[in-house]
Amino acid sequence: MRAMILAAGLGTRLWPLTADRAKAAVPFLNTPIIVHLLDYLRQYDITDVIINLHHQGDSIRRIVGDGSRWGVRVFYSEEPEILGTGGALDKVRHLLQESTFLVINGKIITDIDLHAVCEAHRQRAALATLVLMKNVRRERFSVVEVDGDGCIVRFGGMPSPASEEADHAPLLFTGIQVVEPEIFDFIPRGVFSHTTVDVYPRAIAHGRRIAAYIAEGQWYELSTLERYLSASLAFLRREGRSFIAGPGTIIEEGATVTESVLWARVRIPRGARVHQCLIGDDVTLPPGSDLTRVAVVRAAVCPSPHRGIIVGENLIVPF
Repeated sequence: MRAMILAAGLGTRLWPLTADRAKAAVPFLNTPIIVHLLDYLRQYDITDVIINLHHQGDSIRRIVGDGSRWGVRVFYSEEPEILGTGGALDKVRHLLQESTFLVINGKIITDIDLHAVCEAHRQRAALATLVLMKNVRRERFSVVEVDGDGCIVRFGGMPSPASEEADHAPLLFTGIQVVEPEIFDFIPRGVFSHTTVDVYPRAIAHGRRIAAYIAEGQWYELSTLERYLSASLAFLRREGRSFIAGPGTIIEEGATVTESVLWARVRIPRGARVHQCLIGDDVTLPPGSDLTRVAVVRAAVCPSPHRGIIVGENLIVPF
């Protein structure tokens, strides 16, 4: 089975961490998200991987190369203009039209059992099987509606507040899907399209089965500063840690760092206080810094910031 990692997004909601790299190149627990995904796929003997690129695509190429370090063979699909999730598949249909394939978003961390997903897909004889999870906290993920036979019937809006329908958690799409090549009959050629907007609804209208697989396990979507920090802290707490620091980072005696993610070569001076912050590569905080719930990167990587404030050599962006 081949897999496609969708990594061409602009990373807008994760900015400024994505100012100089793609979302999938952002480190999670000191390892780039794309590497977590390659390791995950390799666990299931998936060795041919396609990665689409747009925003800061070279940041992924520098990390992954030809994929041999992770025991996979990587094909890149450059998108000079972003094509959407459907258009991305259309561009590489020649690489996917021979057999069942997997598609996974390049902004997630998960341990969902792909063997179980593929087995369910085969048993249902579906055109595609989308991996869903219960959105217990009713976060802002589109609601996926499923009928009594376990087939997807509609992709809806945002979930209602927790006070409504309290006994029924809505379902969200994890961005993991097992797909048959016949899906290309429903993907428009050579244009921007989204699978959940333009492709799957069309297939459903033609009577094709788009199956739902309700998954258990861990799944974290890292597309916003808030989600990125929350997911990082969830893993750190299991290890009894309050923060993580990348290689070359120095926290001087008398500095306080709590519930934060520090990337490589960061310097936190004596007396500084950092709480629930995301600090990018090569940032040196000025003495006396007292920061809470902000992302900090070197101002040089964001020469014309659209928000935040520049303090010395740093750009500080509130969550």
